[in-house]
Amino acid sequence: MSGALPPAERIAWLRLARTENVGPVTFRELVRRYGGPAEALEALPELARRGGRVAGIRVPTTAEIEDELAAGERIGARLLCACEAAFPRQLAAVVPPPPVLWARGDTAVLDRSGVAIVGARVASAAGQRFARGLAADLGQAGLVVISGLARGIDGAAHEGSLATGTVAVLAGGVDDVYPPEHAGLYERIVAQGCVVSENEPGRSATARDFPRRNRIISGLSRAVVVVEAELRSGSLITARLAAEQGREVLAVPGSPLDPRAKGTNDLIRQGAAICEGAEDVLRTLETLPGLEAPEADPFRHDHAAGEPDAALRGQVAALLSPTPVSRDELVRATGAAPSLVFAAVVELALAGRAELMPGGMVVAA
Repeated sequence: MSGALPPAERIAWLRLARTENVGPVTFRELVRRYGGPAEALEALPELARRGGRVAGIRVPTTAEIEDELAAGERIGARLLCACEAAFPRQLAAVVPPPPVLWARGDTAVLDRSGVAIVGARVASAAGQRFARGLAADLGQAGLVVISGLARGIDGAAHEGSLATGTVAVLAGGVDDVYPPEHAGLYERIVAQGCVVSENEPGRSATARDFPRRNRIISGLSRAVVVVEAELRSGSLITARLAAEQGREVLAVPGSPLDPRAKGTNDLIRQGAAICEGAEDVLRTLETLPGLEAPEADPFRHDHAAGEPDAALRGQVAALLSPTPVSRDELVRATGAAPSLVFAAVVELALAGRAELMPGGMVVAA
């Protein structure tokens, strides 16, 4: 982690983050392979061509990135790059972290110990009351409450923790207020807490943005509490991501007659801790280590990285399917050096033939 990037490096960092087919995993691998975003940008066209792409890859111009920076400045937002010291420490420890984060409000709350409270949008009155009270109690205990500004449980959690510190993670741009009726709540969070998003200001959320938003909610938190959730719920995605990131997952038990309790009861069945109040959360946190900086720089230059040949790229492409497979499995199947296999996967991803997922998994695109 370093201080703030110089302006030219910040523009290169953001250009690479906004490039077509470059997600957090591909971004990290490119920076590690080439030593920096500017060097990776120079290599992109050839890498995409080698991966099998015919048309040119879409890379934002410097002018477009300057427009994004100006848009953020107009609304009083701050850009945090994952290599900078100001980037939230808890989120920086996620492998890999999102390359950038826009923030409106008091960014100091992002480094306080936090707990996410998430749940159903169409929540019961009792569920909303519980979430509001839990958030208030956790705030009084010194914790920041993190959620997604959605209807139902999210909104109640933010309301309960406004006075003590709350963070809203948005799927669209940092100024994309949804639902519209939360406009007043949004402004109060900006004034008293912080609103963050990895997307550019002015962008409206799409369906694929919500799992990425959920990954940030869990990544900013030390523990995630699910209050109400049906079996097919975005809140359960947040819980799964939290478990993958090494966070604690707690769930509020509910009546088997209420569909909104089926997801939380199933989490408990799978091993999640029961949450009946703030004491359960605080007891769980007592067993966890404190906030730590990442053990190693996730963007350090990998001097061992090489250039895969066409035969290896073809072999890796043939091994991919819609079923996720780990990169370690690809290494075992090909018998090639890990650095060469990872490089081949990146080239296929840039060409739109593969998708790199957090957790070291790869699928055919």
